[in-house]
Amino acid sequence: MIWNKEFECMSEKKLKALQLERLKQTVQRAYEKVPYYRKKFDEVGLKPEDIKTLDDIKNIPFTSKADLREVYPFGMFASSLSEIVEIHMSSGTTGKPVVAGYTRNDIDIWAEVMARCLTMAGATKDDIVQNCYGYGLFTGGFGVHYGAHKIGAMVVPASAGNTRRQIEIMRDFGTTILTCTPSYALYMAEVAQEMGIEPTTLKLKAGCFGAEMWTEQMRKEIEKRFNLNALNIYGLTEIIGPGVAHECIEKKGLHVFEDHFYVEVIDPDTGDSLPDGKRGELVLTTLTREGMPMLRFRTKDITSLIREKCSCGRTFARIERIRGRTDDMIKVRGVMIFPYQIERTILEVQGVEPHYQIIITRPQHLDEIEVMVEMSKETFSDEVKHVENLRKKLEKRIEETIGIRVKVTLVEPKSLPRSEGKAKRVIDKRSLID
Repeated sequence: MIWNKEFECMSEKKLKALQLERLKQTVQRAYEKVPYYRKKFDEVGLKPEDIKTLDDIKNIPFTSKADLREVYPFGMFASSLSEIVEIHMSSGTTGKPVVAGYTRNDIDIWAEVMARCLTMAGATKDDIVQNCYGYGLFTGGFGVHYGAHKIGAMVVPASAGNTRRQIEIMRDFGTTILTCTPSYALYMAEVAQEMGIEPTTLKLKAGCFGAEMWTEQMRKEIEKRFNLNALNIYGLTEIIGPGVAHECIEKKGLHVFEDHFYVEVIDPDTGDSLPDGKRGELVLTTLTREGMPMLRFRTKDITSLIREKCSCGRTFARIERIRGRTDDMIKVRGVMIFPYQIERTILEVQGVEPHYQIIITRPQHLDEIEVMVEMSKETFSDEVKHVENLRKKLEKRIEETIGIRVKVTLVEPKSLPRSEGKAKRVIDKRSLID
């Protein structure tokens, strides 16, 4: 089943002509309406009229998260604030958060691409979509919500958390489509069994899972536990949110909606374009977004392009499953975290030393973080109740900083490994490579 055959199955010739037309319009709008882009273009001597072919996109400077933070909050908007009807934000991982603005037309585009995603999962107007992505400033919950409305499905805005209640809703409402992180899906399966509910007896037929890296093994486990079709969804706040790409039933890569997003893969070190099939950094350009056009945004996600014909009938290029990132960012339960955030919090608390390790595990299919921190000599020799109070204080402070509950383990002074080179701060014990 295909939501929009006119575009999703269009010929390569028509697609390229449409992309070029929309690219020229987007570049012109960005140059005229966004001073930051005009400055970047002028610095390299580039004018909108210089974009004559799709290949000319390589002459456009890259955009990075740092660029967006530099003009926080509204400096990347190409529309007046009176035309912006919705705001979303990424987490402020290394300083200022990234703010994304949407016009009414942008919301319509978001609903369209998400309708395509949900349709790839088999959703129709007769389905019940239980949306367990978080609602709020993050984009996950709202993207699914708009897409479900577009196709006419019933949406249950469950958001994240309150797992037992989620299971009850699935059982009582007869939920057929589940949307959440893959690790949370597995956790819900375990909770269901604890409640005496066999997950395979639920009416779920498919799930759109994303916001974190996950393996083929995890897919198989989710499908086994729930007896559903587990499909991969991809997106990011800077581009539009979820809905940039999605797997079809063939599960051989995620179709990028190329009529709205121009996709490239580059060498992360040189910035040079890489051929199809070669793994590198994903770069995306919006082709239709009004409120905040993005030109050659470096996602830092590692993938490759697949252009072979897909038997599902869609002609859009695909990207392989995201294999990692080019920086040291940690993605846990769909939230982006940097070790720097935790380090900064540790240094603000008296009674501990600036020596720590972050250990990430997935013991019950849900990501968990343990932060091991060395106590000062004075704390180590203190009363047990004082040590326990310090541990709880650190846990609370770190959770307030990163938005995720962690386990803090206080260890004796000089017990953590030292290094003369780069310190090994993060130990990720999750299996991320298939």
